[in-house]
Amino acid sequence: MKKLIVAAFAAALCSTAAFADSKPADDEAGKIKQTLTNWGCEGGTFEKETEASSYFEADDVKCKDGNQYDVKLDGSFNVLSITRD
Repeated sequence: MKKLIVAAFAAALCSTAAFADSKPADDEAGKIKQTLTNWGCEGGTFEKETEASSYFEADDVKCKDGNQYDVKLDGSFNVLSITRD
């Protein structure tokens, strides 16, 4: 029974690591920044989803309306959603 629990725990850790987000490459970060600038926003922290989706996220972005948002972009750096924090 202990072996089964240990195996399940190890499998869960491995699968979680496989779907972790990563930091985008410098050129990708530049494209994210440009898109945000075009929308009147700046700053935030950027992540690249390593799942099969290839989406990007910009968290805690400040926009010209004075509010803070989370922005989701597709692999071509088009804005998919903007959610107010």
